[in-house]
Amino acid sequence: MEDFELLRYVTVGQYLPGDSLVHRLDPRTKLSVFLFLVVAVTFSTSYTANAILVTATLLLVLLARIPLGYILGGLKPAIPLIVILAVLQLLFYGEAYTPYGLENRTLFQWGWIHITNGSVQLVVVSMLRFVELLFLTSLLTNTTPLTDLTHGLEAMLRPFRRIGVPSHELSLVATIALRFVPLLAEQLEIIMKAQASRGADIAYGGRFGFVRTARQVAVLIVPLFVDAFRRAEDLILAMQARCYVGGRGRSSYVRLKFAPVDAGAHLVGALFSLAILALRNTFPV
Repeated sequence: MEDFELLRYVTVGQYLPGDSLVHRLDPRTKLSVFLFLVVAVTFSTSYTANAILVTATLLLVLLARIPLGYILGGLKPAIPLIVILAVLQLLFYGEAYTPYGLENRTLFQWGWIHITNGSVQLVVVSMLRFVELLFLTSLLTNTTPLTDLTHGLEAMLRPFRRIGVPSHELSLVATIALRFVPLLAEQLEIIMKAQASRGADIAYGGRFGFVRTARQVAVLIVPLFVDAFRRAEDLILAMQARCYVGGRGRSSYVRLKFAPVDAGAHLVGALFSLAILALRNTFPV
C-alpha cells in the first residue's frame, strides 16, 4: 500500500502548527521575504550563489522547527521528472549554455551527444534551484494557515485596487489553488486504491517505476479531473448559497499586526537578497 500513499509526500499547502519565530511572523512579512528570496534564486546562476541560498533556506527551515525529512519527502514523487530533465539538459544542452565563471569546455562528445562543463553547471544549478524553491514554498505554507495567507496577500494587493486590480479575488484564487494541492493528492490516492482493488496494475514497481508505468497511470487523469471539476462546482454553489460577493465594500474580521520583529525580518530578507543580486557577478564560479 506504500505505492498509493501520495498525500504524505505533499508538503506544499499543509500547515504544521508551531510556536517558532517564523510561525509568529506576520503573513505579509513571510510573503515579502519569500518574494525577495525567489528573485535572488531566479537570477543566481553560479555554484557559489546557489550554495549560499541553499544554506540560507536550510537555516530558515531549521529556524521554523520543521522536520527536514518531511520537506524533502515532497521530492519523491517528482524524482523521475527531475531525472529526465537533468539527463536532457546534460546531453543536449551543452552548446547552448555558457557556464558562469568558466570557459566553455567539452567534457564528452559522441555523435549528437555533447556534454560540456556548461551543461554540468546547468544541471547542478537547476537541482539547487529546485531544492531552494521547494524549501521556500513549503516553509511559507507549513508555517502559515491558508486563511492568514489570504488576508496577507489581500492586504499587500490592496493598494493596487486604484488601478483596477481585484486584490480580494486574486488572493482568494491563490489560496484555493494551494488548498487544492493536498485535496488532489488525496483524491488521486483514493482513485488508485479503488482501481487497484478492481485488479488494475498501477503500482509504481520501484523508485523509478512511475516512468515505466506512465501509460497505466495516465488513465487516472480523467477521473481526477472530473472530481476536481465536481469539487469546484460544489465550492461555487456553496459560495453562492452564502451570498458571496467580491472584495469591494467587504470588511475584515482579522486585523493583521506589524511587530518590530517583522520589520527586522523585512530588513534582513531584503539586504540578503540585494547582496546576492549585487555580488552574483563577482562570485568566481
